[in-house]
Amino acid sequence: MSDSARFRVEKDLLGERRVPAQAYYGVQTLRALENFSISGIPVSHFPDLVISLAMVKKACAEANRKLGKLQSNQADVIAAACDEVIRGEWHGEFCVDMIQGGAGTSTNMNANEVIANRALELLGHERGDYEHLHPNIHVNMSQSTNDVYPTALRLAMIFGLRQLAAATEALRGALAEKGAEFQPILKMGRTQLQDAVPMSLGQEFNAFATTIGEEVARLRELAALLSEVNLGGTAIGTGLNTESEYRDIALEQLRTIAGVPVTAAADLVEATSDMGGFVLLSGMLKRTAIKLSKICNDLRLLSSGPRCGLNEINLPQKQPGSSIMPGKVNPVIPEAVNQVAFNVIGNDTAVTMAAEAGQLQLNVMEPLIGFKLLESIRYLGAAMEALRRDCIEGITANEEVCRSYLQRSIGLVTALNPYLGYGKTSQIAQKALQTGRSVAELVLEEKLLSPEELERLLSPESMTAPRPGGLDAAV
Repeated sequence: MSDSARFRVEKDLLGERRVPAQAYYGVQTLRALENFSISGIPVSHFPDLVISLAMVKKACAEANRKLGKLQSNQADVIAAACDEVIRGEWHGEFCVDMIQGGAGTSTNMNANEVIANRALELLGHERGDYEHLHPNIHVNMSQSTNDVYPTALRLAMIFGLRQLAAATEALRGALAEKGAEFQPILKMGRTQLQDAVPMSLGQEFNAFATTIGEEVARLRELAALLSEVNLGGTAIGTGLNTESEYRDIALEQLRTIAGVPVTAAADLVEATSDMGGFVLLSGMLKRTAIKLSKICNDLRLLSSGPRCGLNEINLPQKQPGSSIMPGKVNPVIPEAVNQVAFNVIGNDTAVTMAAEAGQLQLNVMEPLIGFKLLESIRYLGAAMEALRRDCIEGITANEEVCRSYLQRSIGLVTALNPYLGYGKTSQIAQKALQTGRSVAELVLEEKLLSPEELERLLSPESMTAPRPGGLDAAV
């Protein structure tokens, strides 16, 4: 096969280059592929971002058509090419690395070239015949990377947050179901890894459900915050090279196409350089990750053993745990979720540094911000799904183990403080610890309470909630 069959020649301001003939991307994407072989993660790794880019391009084309700046047949084929991308076609052509110099220009041009070349085919022309429809002149009309790229990033994050909120709510529901299932099972609560006071295993899982449930509303609030975009600001927010009506028309089109209530930022110059919304989102994702990791720490502790640990719950057995120790099964799902949480926490640091590095009217580190936030959203969603499906829903309780710990614990003595005094109960606790005898046995031996009084006061069921009628009602 001749070179002319395998390649086509395209030209940009730096000169001519040979582009693979079958590629929908063009010369500027080719240069980005050569310059930014860094993370190995292309834009296509995040389908929501590819789809969002196509949505923005279609909205802009429709606005330019309405303003008479783009011929109807050109707008038609640009919109048709965008629709194909939105449906999931041609995503493999979005191949530039997520980490790139140029504040996202390579990603924007990748989209412009793919859409332009597919539109040329729909017009009956060859890829690269840009005299009929050009990536910069027509597909990028009234736009700049500096308003297209952050708008697409925000859309992609909104789509991702919707999925993450759904996964979070599903996990909350699974934890709440376990809370209800385990409510009758009494156990010893612990603080600083030491015996504290009684509780039910259901209360422990309900607390997990509550703390995760708090994140659902926060994630939805963040999605609403991201709907304020700088589309129409072009290079630095001044709207250079746009018609006065363009911004409102483009946003109206984008709301229809994306199904997201996007609004114009009040100050487009500020919105073009400010990364505050992304920083807030990153902090929220870190908070969610920390809560998730803490739950997984607890699940690993509660299931430790089975013979020489706490062994209060059983996690579903997912795979053999050792290449040398027969019968060993590890808590692999919580361990994996812990690692996702650590990655999200690290991503937050990267986002923080990148946001701080903005200078004057633009933050050129936005590709890293977008990359890390989209990664955190995706990883957290996948981790929550795995934790719910492969761990939480299959957890069982070892009720007898829980009760045996409770009966042996000196933590029961706390309930006697209001009746015997802190000094006396401390002596009983110390003696119980030294002798191995139970709190109840020592109290009765010293005739500090009658058996009936002691039974009521040390009823674990009565110690998992405030006493009706106050302290006097117990004796």
